[in-house]
Amino acid sequence: MASNYNRKSASSGSRRKPAARSGSARSYPNGRNQSRPQRSQPAPNRSAGRSRQGKGYGAPASGRQVTSVRIGDIGQAERAQRAQRTYRRYIIRVVAVIALIGALFVGGVTVYNSNLFTITNVQVTGVEHLTATEMTELASVPAGTTLLRVDAGGIQQRLLRDAWVKEASVNRVFPDTLELAITERTIAAVVSVPVDSAQNTEDWAIASDGTWLMAIPEAGSEASKTISQNVYEDAAEVLHISDVPLGVSPEVGAHCTDANVVNALDIVNGLTTDLADQVKSVKATETASTVLTLENGIEIAFGEAGTTEEIRTKERVILKLMEENPGTISYINVRVVDRPTWRSL
Repeated sequence: MASNYNRKSASSGSRRKPAARSGSARSYPNGRNQSRPQRSQPAPNRSAGRSRQGKGYGAPASGRQVTSVRIGDIGQAERAQRAQRTYRRYIIRVVAVIALIGALFVGGVTVYNSNLFTITNVQVTGVEHLTATEMTELASVPAGTTLLRVDAGGIQQRLLRDAWVKEASVNRVFPDTLELAITERTIAAVVSVPVDSAQNTEDWAIASDGTWLMAIPEAGSEASKTISQNVYEDAAEVLHISDVPLGVSPEVGAHCTDANVVNALDIVNGLTTDLADQVKSVKATETASTVLTLENGIEIAFGEAGTTEEIRTKERVILKLMEENPGTISYINVRVVDRPTWRSL
């Protein structure tokens, strides 16, 4: 009986050992079983432990909860925050710019439609043969208009309608002045144009580009009092084109189409030496027989102007003949430049 009890006890003990390893009871060598309560402990955070050890703190204290964050996550969060701050600043700037543009637009419209900068003075510069009154009337600046609303382009076009006006610009001088800057054409010659018959002529001023400027009234007449006296001063200094064939019909502002007059202008404009200053008059009956008369009385049968080089070649021949025969020549013919002829007094 005793032996059976012992085997039963041993068998029972062997059955309880696995339960002791997995349960709350523990077996000790003295044969007693003691029970201890099992406390739940969090699993150690190895990354946190390594982080603290790296800083010299040692292993984490038992029972303290440790969390970990990856370095990459921190950088990404910082970048996201910076991007958000940059975006907010961008939105603020855009809104500020839009508000500023809107304020400027509203202010500009208000000023444009107001009476601010009303034109009270029209200033004309660069005129010698035209008067400031004539230019102001031609400009026709509307009363009460402002420097902001004035039609500068329309005024410029009206000014250019005058034959004397070669160039014109309209300038705003704040706060109340409109400046009309004029560049005038100059008189290149006075053309005696036949009227009705070759017995009566009328003097016309013509510019170097062939633009008919105006009919010059007789000095001392009532009509002469209405024009600038500079017209008469210039007319006395420039060359005179005479013997123009009947049928030439000048018109103010129009371009001269008469071949005889144009040929005479081309000759004088093409001369490059002091010979040009000595030309007093030109007979323009025909292009082939155009004759220049110098101040010293010498007549020069020049003929057709031709090219610029042909004009200069004829000019050199004339000057050479005058130099070789000082005071003895009364007539020179260079219509055929390689066979010039001359006649003495």
